[in-house]
Amino acid sequence: MATPKRKVSHARTSQRKAKWLGSLSSPVTMSCPKCGEVTLAHHACPSCGFYRGHQVVSKKEEAAG
Repeated sequence: MATPKRKVSHARTSQRKAKWLGSLSSPVTMSCPKCGEVTLAHHACPSCGFYRGHQVVSKKEEAAG
């Protein structure tokens, strides 16, 4: 198995980490067309339970009082 001939410098290590960490981004969000709540893309809405115009998760109405 090959082994490195030279030590990897701190600058090169930092450049590699910066490139990887710089490419990370936050998850894509969108607003639900049914209720307007902010949800993750390609996920059912947690507040109303709709996904692509269909009810996929049944949500019970909370009792007032």
